[in-house]
Amino acid sequence: METHGNKALGDFLRARRARLSAETLGLKTNRRRRTEGLRREEVAERADIGIDWYIRLEQGRAISPSIATVDALARALCLDETDHAHLRALARLKSRQQFAPEEVSADVSVVVRSLREPAYIMGQRWDVLCWNEATASLFVDFARIPETERNILHFMFLDGKAKALFGCGWTAQARRMVAQFRANHDLWSGDPAFQNLVGVLTDGSPEFSGWWRAHDVGFPEAGAKTLYDGAKQRAFHHASFLVSDNPALRLVIYTSLSDDADHRMEKS
Repeated sequence: METHGNKALGDFLRARRARLSAETLGLKTNRRRRTEGLRREEVAERADIGIDWYIRLEQGRAISPSIATVDALARALCLDETDHAHLRALARLKSRQQFAPEEVSADVSVVVRSLREPAYIMGQRWDVLCWNEATASLFVDFARIPETERNILHFMFLDGKAKALFGCGWTAQARRMVAQFRANHDLWSGDPAFQNLVGVLTDGSPEFSGWWRAHDVGFPEAGAKTLYDGAKQRAFHHASFLVSDNPALRLVIYTSLSDDADHRMEKS
């Protein structure tokens, strides 16, 4: 059934088709390939769907594939669990209003600002909407920069302090962030606010530009990070949580590993 255009779905299908090799999959072909990756008809055959239907999907036409079709495409394109979940999310996309910056309630803001360890809230575009003093001290005082630049990706790729802060771990962390943001971005594909942010990052950062073209997808996960606060090396646990008041918001918290160790010593 025709519902809405879905450019993000088409872009994702093309990107994943380009990654596959006919030789690796054992597909026989007598025609010379002008570009890398599978042909559209090969994907359609592997998914057992019509070539015309698949072409319309890649073109971002206004069609809604069934869950069975989406799962068949995931198998045909050899998607892992993360990519499969993203494909399902894209297939469920409906028309939505233009993006507007989220707001943080006063109660949630008070809680964030009262935390001792670095903590901040970001929206779907990764704009930093609320932060505490520890965040301003460790990362950047967002109150001192223009509101349009209060964005985690803007800090990571366009602020020189970020590479010094993350040290040798900057490349791995920055690339993960691009993949995680892609999952958000594709759900707002075509929205001016997201297009503008990607344009600024692409123009200002060769690393972002290259990783963005790779079209990797990731989702937030907790872990440990080593940050370099001047001459001091600090290790942190980090995790993020959806805000119950507004699931479009995500609370990110850093907890010092050294504090954990001190606490264990005190109890022993």
